Amino acid sequence: MSVVGNSGSGKSTLGRALAARLGVPFVELDSIHHLPGWEPIGVDEFRKTVGAIVDGDGWVIDGNYSAVRDLVWARADTVIWFDLPRRTVIRQVLWRTIRRGVTREELWNGNRERLSSVFRLDPQESVVRWAWTRHRVYRERYSRAAAERTEVEFIRIRSHKDAARLLKVSPTFRNKPA
Repeated sequence: MSVVGNSGSGKSTLGRALAARLGVPFVELDSIHHLPGWEPIGVDEFRKTVGAIVDGDGWVIDGNYSAVRDLVWARADTVIWFDLPRRTVIRQVLWRTIRRGVTREELWNGNRERLSSVFRLDPQESVVRWAWTRHRVYRERYSRAAAERTEVEFIRIRSHKDAARLLKVSPTFRNKPA
C-alpha cells in the first residue's frame, strides 16, 4: 500500500495507523532519503533500499519520490492519495513545523526542522513553501495516475472525515508478487 500526497496532509499518521491495523511494516521514504545533515541519499542506493523493502510480503509506504515510484507502485495494489484543500494542508504543515521547531523533535538520522524555515521563500528550505508550491503539482500528477493506472486501486482522501472512514473499514491487500 502506497500513501501519497502533500507534505503535512496526514500521510504518515494514516500510514502508521493502517500498517498497525494490517500488521505490516510502515516505511517513511523521507527516513531513507534524508541522511544526516539533510543530505540526500544517492539515487542508486535509494532504489536498492526501497527495492528490498517492496520485495517483502506486506508494507505501507509513505512518500512521493519519483525516483522510486515505479518500484513501489509495481508491487502495491492500493494507492491512498491525500488530496486535501490547500488551506488545510498549509495550516497543518505550518503548525507541525512550528511544533517541531520549538520542541527540536528529531525526524530522521539526527535531522530536525528549524523554526526559521517557516519564513524562508525557497521551497527547498521551507516545508511550508514546498507544500504550497507542490499542491497543484500533486493534484495533477495523481489525478492523471488514478485515471491511467487501472491495475492499482486509488483511494482519494479529500478530508479528515474520509481518512477516518477509511480507518473504520478493514482494508486488506496483498502486494503483487515480484
